[in-house]
Amino acid sequence: MSSPADSDFNSDAQRISLGSQPSLAPLASSPVLIDQVYSRLRDAIADLTLPPGERIRQAELADSLGVSRQPVSHALQLLKRDGLVCDSGRQGLEVAPIDPDHLRQLYQVRTALDGLAARLAAHRVVDGTLPAPDLRRLQDAVAAGMAMTRGTPVARQVRIEVAFHTALHDASGNPLIAQTVAPQWPHIMRAMAATLDALPMQEVVWHEHGEIVARIAAGDADGAESAAREHTEADGGNARREWLARLTPSN
Repeated sequence: MSSPADSDFNSDAQRISLGSQPSLAPLASSPVLIDQVYSRLRDAIADLTLPPGERIRQAELADSLGVSRQPVSHALQLLKRDGLVCDSGRQGLEVAPIDPDHLRQLYQVRTALDGLAARLAAHRVVDGTLPAPDLRRLQDAVAAGMAMTRGTPVARQVRIEVAFHTALHDASGNPLIAQTVAPQWPHIMRAMAATLDALPMQEVVWHEHGEIVARIAAGDADGAESAAREHTEADGGNARREWLARLTPSN
């Protein structure tokens, strides 16, 4: 199963219109068809093509993907296990809502792991064990982020953000960090997508990323950890505030 960071998000994906399921490109027949359907639906949930609360219509999804209902049904059960789909009404399913408390808990864990990853990466610089390509991946991700404009599609913004943090986790040299975060990426990504969709992209975010990389490159373990923790903690606060605002009825 491919990781969210490697998923090919369609920046021109059709948004939801009232009363209809979004159109998704058909899938070719494959021995791993259930995995393909699962990946396609997971990515559509992560980039908000299928937004929180959207009622799942299995027949429409099957038609859109060009498959039978059976692989769609199996894929939806996997998504339910992941907490991305939940029960709705009589034997129905919907895209799971985003819970601000769950976001807070998720970002608490991410803050600790991102800080640890940055510290370990800086130690590898001091020890001379951080491969040059790993540091270059971080630098390239920062360059890609700084090159974005306010017109950059939200899906691409999210994908580049994920690429940066994935590179940070890999640079730590501890594979358990990436493995721990991997199942949570779809939840993190849809929180990111909603925040980026609501707020103008701010250069400060990528300045913070650049600061993390600079501290790592300098072998400053304390500074790298502090910069990473502060950045991720602020991201989590922004995401939680955005969803709380969306859940608060307007007067």
